[in-house]
Amino acid sequence: MPNIIGTYECKLDAKGRFMFPVAFKKQLAAVIASGFVLKRSVFCKCLDLYPMDIWEKEMERINKLNRFVRKNNEFIRRFMAGVKQIEVDAAGRLLVPKDLFAFANLDKEIVLASAVNRIEIWSKEAYEKSVDEKTVDFGDLAEDVMGDVKFEDDELS
Repeated sequence: MPNIIGTYECKLDAKGRFMFPVAFKKQLAAVIASGFVLKRSVFCKCLDLYPMDIWEKEMERINKLNRFVRKNNEFIRRFMAGVKQIEVDAAGRLLVPKDLFAFANLDKEIVLASAVNRIEIWSKEAYEKSVDEKTVDFGDLAEDVMGDVKFEDDELS
C-alpha cells in the first residue's frame, strides 16, 4: 500500500459522519472495500484511522507480545480500548462512534491528516494547536529524529 498524502478539513454531521475526501478515496481505492479500523491515538487526543491491511500488520506485531508479561497485557488492553471496525458507506461517509468522538473531543469541524500509512482525525482546534506548538522547534525535532538515521539509499541525507 502506498503512503497516504494530504491534510483535509471536513465537517461532521449531527450523527458524527463525515465525507471521506476524494483524494483519500483515490489513494486508497485498492483497499477501501476492505474497510478501516478506528482507534484512540497512543500519544494525542486524536483518532487513528487504519486501512485494514495496515491494521492486520499491526496486529501481527502486537500478537507476538508475550501475554505472560503483565506490562504486555496492560499495553494490549489500552491499545485496543475503543477499537472499531468501520466502512465507507454508499454515500462516501465514515461514522465516528460516540465513544471515540468523545475521546478526541471532536466538534463539527475536523481535520484528517495523513500520518504515513494511516490517517489521524483531529478536532480542527486541537490539530491547529499541535502543528503550531510554540514550545517545539521543528528544526531541532527534525535533527533529533532524523539527523543520525542512515538511509539505505542515502538519497535524502
